[in-house]
Amino acid sequence: MLDNLTQRLAKVVKTMRGEARLTEANTAEMLREVRLALLEADVALPAVREFIAKVKEKALGEEVIGSLSPGQALVGVVQKELAALMGADLGPEASQLSFAQQPPAIILMAGLQGVGKTTTTGKLAKYLKEQKKKVLTVSADVYRPAAIAQLESVTKQVGADFFPSTASDKPVDIALNALDWAKKHYHDVLIIDTAGRLAIDEAMMQEIAAVHAAVKPIETLFVVDAMVGQDAINTAKAFNDALPLTGVILTKLDGDSRGGAALSVRHVTGKPIKFAGVSEKLDGLEAFDPARMANRVLGMGDILALVEEARKGVDMQAAADMANKIKSGGKFDMNDFKAQLTQMKKMGGMAGLLDKLPAQFQQAASGANMDQAEKQVRRMCGIIDSMTPLERAKPDLIKANRKRRIAAGAGVQVQEVNRMLNQYEQMNTMMKKLKGGGLMKMMRGMKGMMPGMR
Repeated sequence: MLDNLTQRLAKVVKTMRGEARLTEANTAEMLREVRLALLEADVALPAVREFIAKVKEKALGEEVIGSLSPGQALVGVVQKELAALMGADLGPEASQLSFAQQPPAIILMAGLQGVGKTTTTGKLAKYLKEQKKKVLTVSADVYRPAAIAQLESVTKQVGADFFPSTASDKPVDIALNALDWAKKHYHDVLIIDTAGRLAIDEAMMQEIAAVHAAVKPIETLFVVDAMVGQDAINTAKAFNDALPLTGVILTKLDGDSRGGAALSVRHVTGKPIKFAGVSEKLDGLEAFDPARMANRVLGMGDILALVEEARKGVDMQAAADMANKIKSGGKFDMNDFKAQLTQMKKMGGMAGLLDKLPAQFQQAASGANMDQAEKQVRRMCGIIDSMTPLERAKPDLIKANRKRRIAAGAGVQVQEVNRMLNQYEQMNTMMKKLKGGGLMKMMRGMKGMMPGMR
C-alpha cells in the first residue's frame, strides 16, 4: 500500500532527522523532495501546494528553529500536516459513522461502476455486525446484470440480512420498501447500494439524488477506487456537487503503490475519509485514521493497527487453553501447530502484517517473498490435514511409510513433509522452554527459525 510514496518520504524523513541545524537552503531541498514525491504519487496539485505552503510556514517558525533537534521537529511538522491533509483537522469524530437518527440509521453508498461498491457494502455490513448492529442491505442497482444477486451473496457471507429487489422495480420504491421492512423488523442500520455508471452522467445523478431525497440518509458515502489517480478527483467533485456527502470510502488501497487519491479526495470534497479497503477479503475494511495513515505513509508504521489485527485475529480463549495445556505438562501436537498457522492467516497474512511495520522492518524483510511464505503456510496446513487424528496427536509415529502416504494425500513431495515436521519440532522445543518459564531461552530458540537472525 502506497509503496512508492512511502519509500520516497521515508528517505526524506531519514535525511531530516539527521539535520543538526535547519536553514532555508536545506529546508527548501527537503520540501522539494516531498513535493516531487507527492506529485509522483498522483496527489492533486492544489493539495500539494497547500500542504507544502503549510509545512514551509511551520518549518521556518520559532518552534522548529528553536528546537534542540530541529530535524526531528520538522518530521513532526510533516507528519502533522500530512494527517491534516487526510482529515485530522476535522476532529476524531468526523471519521466515525453517525447513528444519531431514529433507527434504522440509513447509509447510502454512491460511486461509479467498478469501484467495488457492492463488495464494500458487504464489508461495511460485516464491520457493523461486529459492532453489535443489526444490519439490513438492499440493492437499488437495477441496471447492472447480477448486481442484486452479488449483494445478496456477500450479505449472506457476512451474516447480515438482505432485502430482495428486482430489476423491474424503481430505485426509489426499492429504497422506501427496504426502509419500511427495516423499521418493522427493528434493524439498527440499513445500507442502500445504489447504481453506478461507467462514467458520470446526468441521469445517474438525478436518480441517486431522488433516492437520497426519499430516504434522507444520515450517511452518504462516496466510494472511490484509490487506483484511478487523478480521475478520482474529477469524480469526487461531480458527486460532491450532486449529493450532500458525509464521507468517503477508499477501495483497493492495497493495490495502489502511489496512493494519490487517499491524499486528494478529502482535500477536494472537504469530507472525511471514513474507511479504507485494504484487501479483497470481506474483513478487509479498516476504519480510517488520518494520523495513523500519515505514520504509515512516512514509513513510521502503524503499530496500533497491528495490535488491533492481533486482537481481532487471535482467539484469546484458545490461546489461554493452549498455555494452560503446556504448563500442566500437556504435549504440543500437530493440532496445536495448525492452530498457530491458522491464527497467522486470520491476522491478515504476512504481507498484511508487514505493511503495518515501520519502514526499517519492511526493508529488512524486503528480500523475502511474502506471497511465497503465505503459500507455504497453506501447504503446511494441507499436509497436517492429510494426517490421521492419531498422527496429529502423536507426530512421533510419523515414519517413512506414513510420510509417503501423507505427501501423496497433500499433493506434495516427501521432502516438504520432512521440512514441516522439522518446523513443528522447533516450535515444540520452544513450547517446552516456555513451560519452564524460560522466556529468554525461547527467544534464543526463535533465532534458529527466523532466516537472517543471529
